[in-house]
Amino acid sequence: MTSFSPTHPTLLNTLAPSRGIIQAAGFAIGGSLLLALSAKAQVPFWPVPMTLQSLVVMMLGMAYGSRLAMATVLLYLAEAAMGLPVLAGAGAGIAYMTGPTAGYLVGFVLAAGLIGWLAEHSWDRTPVKAVAAMSIGHALLFIPGVAWLAVLFGFDKAIAVGLAPFYAATLLKTALGAALMQAAWTVVARRSRDRA
Repeated sequence: MTSFSPTHPTLLNTLAPSRGIIQAAGFAIGGSLLLALSAKAQVPFWPVPMTLQSLVVMMLGMAYGSRLAMATVLLYLAEAAMGLPVLAGAGAGIAYMTGPTAGYLVGFVLAAGLIGWLAEHSWDRTPVKAVAAMSIGHALLFIPGVAWLAVLFGFDKAIAVGLAPFYAATLLKTALGAALMQAAWTVVARRSRDRA
């Protein structure tokens, strides 16, 4: 039977086990800033720019767990809705957010939540599970992204411009994210052994 409650501490829970609401808010703000920076590291592409955001979304999910990761992504989207220049494009605000990237923004929230849940069930502890979790997260990110593009431009064009060009980058970001998570857990384990 699947447990919806966390069965394992996330990386953040291991490093900061007794954080309060103020500390959690600080991590959410820091994560939203990291998302904003990752949005600006981009390769121009039409209709959706290629950025490092999906990697950061996956890493936030794995490190923070489902609730804090989703709250962080929602905070980031609220900043964008208020007109702050945090998105990949030059625009901001609600009108801009309902353009071609809208489905991917929804996918960010869904992916952060699912990846976080998987991390809370130890999918971040081994390379194989981490790659699987990040692959599932990327799929969940692309589903609403491509679906929204299909509404705007038709299914064939949505696949051609919203999915196919990103295969290689997605594989690279999945492998990099899994490697970074394994490196982080290795450092945590080493520090624990040194203290013992």
